[in-house]
Amino acid sequence: MTLLTLNNLTVRRGECPVVDRVSLTIAPGDCVGLIGPNGAGKTTLMRAALGLLPHEGTSSISTLKPHERARLAAWMPQSREIAWPIAVEHLVALGRLPHGRKPTPQDRAIIQDALARMGLDAHRDRPATELSGGEQARVLIARALAQDTPLLMADEPIAGLDPAAQLATLEVMQDLAREGRGVLLSLHDLSLAARFCTRLILIDRGQIKADGPPQSVLTPENLAQTFHLRARIHDTPEGPFLQPLERLT
Repeated sequence: MTLLTLNNLTVRRGECPVVDRVSLTIAPGDCVGLIGPNGAGKTTLMRAALGLLPHEGTSSISTLKPHERARLAAWMPQSREIAWPIAVEHLVALGRLPHGRKPTPQDRAIIQDALARMGLDAHRDRPATELSGGEQARVLIARALAQDTPLLMADEPIAGLDPAAQLATLEVMQDLAREGRGVLLSLHDLSLAARFCTRLILIDRGQIKADGPPQSVLTPENLAQTFHLRARIHDTPEGPFLQPLERLT
């Protein structure tokens, strides 16, 4: 069983492929980190997979009707602006809209669980616009969690969070995978990606360069060729830890 299947997915800007013939699958229990340098095509790949961008090739979820797609996959984009002073709990509750019914005790339990997972119990009644940027990011993650979908896709979910909040967020993502969901995250912190993801997909110039366990993807050769980086890789009980040493030209 797979939750997402891409087959030769291609996105073009003019004649230039930004995502170039990407094929991959995400299954229940996968916590997949999508890594690569800035401009590699990570965001474009995720948006095309969701049917938010025109593309060639196929995505198993892009052709679904919007309400079906929203019940299968939750999406957290990079943009995190909250424009209205809505209470945090009410904003998180918007994640239940794809289920198309009046709130039930089950809905309320899911909303409370999302608030608790993201450490937002104390903020539930506060207008979301009064929170810090990092706190607002956690609110939007909680809204995605409240969707309670088999697949969660998030674009740089820990960007702008303090170190403790980064760990807490990735622990939530890891727990979701352990509960049998599929998780696809784009990440820039390679050490955290290696620690929390069961699998890494390295993308550069729109193409997959490596796909597998963190130890097999984060090699000196891949770091040099894709990130133009020389790094020392330390094996630790929590997974590989990367110490950047030198930018290669």
